[in-house]
Amino acid sequence: MTKKPVKAKAKDKSAVKPASKKKAAKPMARSAPARKVAAAKKPSAARLSPHQRKFILGEERIPKRWYNIMADLPVPLPPPLHPGTLKPIGPDDLAPLFPMQLIMQEVARDREIDIPEPVRDIYRMWRPTPLYRAYALEKALGTTAKIYYKYEGVSPAGSHKPNTAVPQAFYNKEEGVRKLVTETGAGQWGSSLSMAGALFSMEVKVFMVKVSFNQKPYRKALMQSYGGVCVASPSLETNAGRQILAADPNSNGSLGIAISEAVEVAATNPDTKYALGSVLNHVLMHQTVIGIEAIEQMQQANAYPDIIVGCTGGGSNFAGLTFPFIGKQLRGGKKVRVIAAEPAACPSLTRGRYAYDFGDTSHLTPLVKMHTLGSTFMPPGFHAGGLRYHGMAPLVSHLKELGLIEAEAYTQNACFEAGLLFARTEGIIPAPEATHAVRGAINAALHAKAHGTSPTILFGLCGHGHFDMQAYMDYMSGKLEDKSYDQAALEAALAGLPQIAAE
Repeated sequence: MTKKPVKAKAKDKSAVKPASKKKAAKPMARSAPARKVAAAKKPSAARLSPHQRKFILGEERIPKRWYNIMADLPVPLPPPLHPGTLKPIGPDDLAPLFPMQLIMQEVARDREIDIPEPVRDIYRMWRPTPLYRAYALEKALGTTAKIYYKYEGVSPAGSHKPNTAVPQAFYNKEEGVRKLVTETGAGQWGSSLSMAGALFSMEVKVFMVKVSFNQKPYRKALMQSYGGVCVASPSLETNAGRQILAADPNSNGSLGIAISEAVEVAATNPDTKYALGSVLNHVLMHQTVIGIEAIEQMQQANAYPDIIVGCTGGGSNFAGLTFPFIGKQLRGGKKVRVIAAEPAACPSLTRGRYAYDFGDTSHLTPLVKMHTLGSTFMPPGFHAGGLRYHGMAPLVSHLKELGLIEAEAYTQNACFEAGLLFARTEGIIPAPEATHAVRGAINAALHAKAHGTSPTILFGLCGHGHFDMQAYMDYMSGKLEDKSYDQAALEAALAGLPQIAAE
């Protein structure tokens, strides 16, 4: 019995020791302001796991507002013009094609536009999308650069396009519209609008550029799975299509032709509105959820880009990633080098003229000032169908004229080479369009290696290539050709640009 008090005493002594140590260290004796200062001095990198590959935000971090770069432009964007009067168009001119909420967004000057809660609820299916550090690609290149990519291929349709398809369907549904019509190149946009139509119980018809319609049959199947109707363009369903086929029965089609067909259907059917997957201001604005999330995720990574690369066809994916960063720069933030990566076979930014032009081949749309190859330009049938457009978004074109972005053009074999290297290092097979951004990021990383610099590079991986395996098979078997445009045809298309005195 005499041993029990001794044991109790020993326990008491051992129990006291931690308290005495805490008392000696006195960590809690600091005031609240002192604790905040100490926390601020603690490196944020300490919270990162070693070699953390992906940076993920919770659903509560889905942006509540889109960013509108119109508010921060140092020089206003030239207005779209009515093709008949050559005067700036007003809301009534666009009413036959779009619901009024989208028309007001098109001309808005507010820096932020609220995202409706029903749209954010659907965004929860795939947003926020992940940001990755491309360690394996860096190692394969032997580069001193740090490479990050924002991956939009996790959406149900497999690309960034649902970011605008969902709000466009929502605003049309709110206005009582029952049917939507659109065009698509590679099928990413058509798939996304078909998905949005299914979610809002709306009918969707898609005119798909014929060369891509034939190259990518599974895109058509995806649209049909969502309930969409897919038609090869040019078609016999419209006056625009019939005129093209009368002149060239074997026409491969183009986005300009497909736009003409879709606009004609919308303009001649009161119960149908037109939805566009790129180019227009409101479409680019909807895509800024990409860049808004990327800014926060780069903060998670304790990094900020020196170089940003995005592929460009009409400009929506590129704008979605880069505009929030460019906006920060315009408001006094860090200067970033921004590279628009486009196909050498359809080089609107690098070879096009900055002028007023029609957005479609049959001249049914308003005139917008943009980098253009001419509305009658027919690009060759290369695999990145989403980049086969004669023009570029007016906002993207305007930023290039202001010197805020630059452009580079790549051949399709060089892009597929980059896409295959990316697949074999990072595990994701990029869509043909996205390989242009991969190529641009790799070029920047190799330049850094050659010059002994260590920039942080961010690029947009706008979609996966699961439906594009024939293109990869052609590349791997040596059958993929570097298509070239017809120089004489380009000169003829540029010679036919509208003559606008305001220019």
